[in-house]
Parts: sequence; structure tokens; C-alpha cells
Amino acid sequence: MLESVFVFQPSPWEDRNWAQLSGLPLEEVWIPVDGEVTVFGWFIDAGPNHPVLLWCHGNAGNISHRLENIRRLFQRGISVLIFDYRGYGRSTGEPSETGLYQDALASYDYLIQARKIVPERLILFGRSLGAGVAGEVAVQRPSAGLIMEGAFPSIQAMSDHLYFGLPARWVMDLDFNLAQKVRSLQVPLLVIHGDQDAIVPMALGKQVFDAANHPKQWYVVSGAGHNDVPFIGRESYFETIDSFIHKALSR
Repeated sequence: MLESVFVFQPSPWEDRNWAQLSGLPLEEVWIPVDGEVTVFGWFIDAGPNHPVLLWCHGNAGNISHRLENIRRLFQRGISVLIFDYRGYGRSTGEPSETGLYQDALASYDYLIQARKIVPERLILFGRSLGAGVAGEVAVQRPSAGLIMEGAFPSIQAMSDHLYFGLPARWVMDLDFNLAQKVRSLQVPLLVIHGDQDAIVPMALGKQVFDAANHPKQWYVVSGAGHNDVPFIGRESYFETIDSFIHKALSR
């Protein structure tokens, strides 16, 4: 399938002592999605009554590649559930658009049902392709807010940018129409983008922002590309996220 070439690019899992290496209290979580798929993740608990972030990562790698970013959030008192989509990391199955949505919804339900997290404490976070996944969760489940980083309006919009308008449906059965999703949302929204992003140009992220309802916030990280936004943005980046989360939870 061409989706595996152009979109879904998981990295092989490495068995290492990730908790020791990261200095984080990583609790392994196995979440059954259906009779065939189980997704693997880590829950990093900052303590009772703290905000909880459900993290939907991008199209490449696996959850072990996001630990430094998570460490910075944990230091600010934010709990995180990060999970690998089906076919990524230790999760079973093969990735697909519908499958990724199902994995994220099952992870959300795990937080609500097993962890007893109320939606008023829960923030959805999606980076790149994961913004579309988090957007789908926001449509289907209640939450306190939604953060999207490096987001794009749809697979077709990316095809317009990368392949000069070639109809995406000719080569892959994917849509990820985030612009359509955000039009129906009423939760607080933070959209983050690097102004030097050569993979998803900032103009595409702005299209997502413009399609969304208020309350919403647009935050540009000067000098950042697609994959280095937290590290270029540094304290300002984490302070912006922290401020957004606490405002969203206090509504």
C-alpha cells in the first residue's frame, strides 16, 4: 500500500530501560482496541488533580522518540498518556486512517474509565499527522481543550503542496480532513507552527486555525521547522502550552 510509503513510517522498537534513560516514571499501558489490535503506551503521572495530556504523535518513529518533550511537560506538573498507533512500536496491527482514530479513542476511553480522569482535566494534543487524529477524538469525545502542532488541513492539501495538486485519492485511501473537523468544535484550541516548516508550510497550519471556531490561539515559533518546534521554542513554547492548559481547565 502506498500509505506505508508516503504516510505511515514507524521505526523498529528498541528494548531499552526507557524509564531509567529518561528519568520519567513510565508506567507501561496495554490498551485493547478490538479483538485483533492492542496498542502500547506509557502513562506518566504527575499526581492527582493535575492536567492530563492525551498525546497523538506524528507519522514516523514511535513513542520512545518523544521522551525529552514529555519530560519537559512532566516537569511542569502535566500528566501524559502517549501511545503508539497500531503497527508502531510494540502495538499490534497495521496502520490505517480509521485504525488510528480507533486507537486514539480507545486510549481516551482508557483514561476516562480505567484512570477515572474527568474530561474537564483532559487536554488532547496532536502533532503533524497526529493533529488530525486528536481532532477526530475532539469531535467524538468531550475534553477541556485541544492543542495541535504542525497541523495540515487534509491529505489533499499536502498533495497540493508536495505533488503539484495530484489528487491524493489516486495514490492512497486517506483523507485526514482536519479542516472539516475543527469547524464543528467548540473547545479551546491552540495551534502551534514553526515559521520555517518545509514539510508542512505554515500557511497550511493557518488554514486549520482559520477554519476553527473561537476560542482559539495561534502561536508561531520563529526559526522552527517541522520536527524541532519544542527545542527551538524552548521556555516560551512550554510556557505557552502551560498557560493554555490552565486557562482551558479554568473555564
